[in-house]
Amino acid sequence: MPTEIVIRGGTVFDGSGASGRSADVAIEDGVIREIGPDLHGEHELDASGCAVTPGFIDIHTHFDAQVFWDPALRPSSYQGVTTVVAGNCGFSIAPTRPEQRDTIVHTLENVEDMDPATLIAGIDWDFETFPEYLESVRRRGTVLNFTAYIGHSALRLYVMGDAAYERVATADEIERMCELVREAIAGGAAGFSTSFSFAHRGVDGKPVPSRFASRDEAHALFVAAGQAGKGVILITPGEQCTYADVYEWQPRVGRPFTYPLFASPGGKHLLPVGLHEQGLADGADVWPQVTPRPLTMQFTLADPYSLNVGKLFGDLMQEDRTARIAAYRDPEWRARAVADLDLAPMKPRWETFEVSESLRYPELQSRRVDELARERDCSPLDVMCELAVAEDLTTRFRAYIANDDVEAVSHLLTHDHVALGLSDAGAHIDQLCDAPLPTDLLGNWVRDRNVMPLEAAVRKLTGEPADMFGFDRRGYLREGYWADVCVFDPETIAPGPTRRVQDFPADGERLTAEEPLGLRHVLVNGIPIRRDGAQVTTFDHLPGTRPEIG
Repeated sequence: MPTEIVIRGGTVFDGSGASGRSADVAIEDGVIREIGPDLHGEHELDASGCAVTPGFIDIHTHFDAQVFWDPALRPSSYQGVTTVVAGNCGFSIAPTRPEQRDTIVHTLENVEDMDPATLIAGIDWDFETFPEYLESVRRRGTVLNFTAYIGHSALRLYVMGDAAYERVATADEIERMCELVREAIAGGAAGFSTSFSFAHRGVDGKPVPSRFASRDEAHALFVAAGQAGKGVILITPGEQCTYADVYEWQPRVGRPFTYPLFASPGGKHLLPVGLHEQGLADGADVWPQVTPRPLTMQFTLADPYSLNVGKLFGDLMQEDRTARIAAYRDPEWRARAVADLDLAPMKPRWETFEVSESLRYPELQSRRVDELARERDCSPLDVMCELAVAEDLTTRFRAYIANDDVEAVSHLLTHDHVALGLSDAGAHIDQLCDAPLPTDLLGNWVRDRNVMPLEAAVRKLTGEPADMFGFDRRGYLREGYWADVCVFDPETIAPGPTRRVQDFPADGERLTAEEPLGLRHVLVNGIPIRRDGAQVTTFDHLPGTRPEIG
């Protein structure tokens, strides 16, 4: 009998980093049955002129809520991704009690720029514990394989209530959190995640709950995750766990650690790079997450996320819209805000700010704000505030935050023992769209800039993250492995255009990229979700599952 599906005529890159070889791939019952020449099947997919690779794995997403109303997890499913990891930076939505749902919603509103109306309308809160959350997702189904970390901020709220936003935990509270971490990972969580970053502010602009933890709490939770015997620990370093602590603590815990690392202006990223090199020499299993995408934000002054690194803007986030407009009108407040931002750890690079969208002043679109400031003999923030007030805070600005130095990014992408991540898919959806990370890497950085060979890039998108998380029979094209497959033309692969749409619950807006170039076929567990360059939108049953972690 013929095999169910055969992908014919392509060059197979198996995810190991080995060079490509001409071969067909036969799939049956969701599993790769054979890889070799002259195979035939009941359904044949043409891969001539294409690379045939494992499906891409995105290890840094925030699809925890979106999974409830968008099982396709757009736009990742349009960009060759077949497996996602949510719950990053400590911001899962479980465990949670009914009385804390509003707090979770408004934490995500401020820290990940999620529309609270969309969250309220879109999440079906039929879970409390983390295993119950995963089961709720499984029952509904997903187009992609989906897993998530248990997040520190949600965990603190569950154990401590409102006090999670106010104080350190007691010994008993820490022990209860440790029990829940072990329970979650045993129940299928991808690991434990947390953030101690000064930039992460939650309800009313206050530091997120994980930032109120003590070093003892952080270390105890890492040890608990290690005791689970599987999964990964993600940390956004800060006072409670510094970059140096990451390399000191990981060998004691025994599970892979990972943290975000962007190419920072002025070379600030070189300090953790140096620690990484020494840590590797000492045997640490730590994976800084890097990305080929520049870190850019589109934002309005109604929600000035990119400026909340300053104290005055952080305080202003606690005020209502009327108070924000009054502050923006006040030249004295603006002068104080500029001085305050100049002292911030990540002070704005005003020379990168530009007017992105303006209905009243279309002639200013794409103009750099610092140029307008020189013309008007004022500060860049004065320009932004004056434009925003004139348009009732609807003016959109774009800013480059980091990762826009090609040489520095190239160095990070090719460094030893770094993981590709940081797409942030599912978060900041009206400010950025970095879900096309895989197609950007393959097009702009592999084909156009030649920063690494194709087989190395494929490994970084597939086999490497699968090994890091211990995903069972995923990340490779091998007989007996799950048939998560991507077929693309290396000569034309690219992210395609980004556009703004309004199609989420409660008329929520998002930036999306759903028209990639050169992406021919994508299969999840043997079921095509993209075929001959067109996305499949109807299924007899949704093909995604929760990847098993060994």
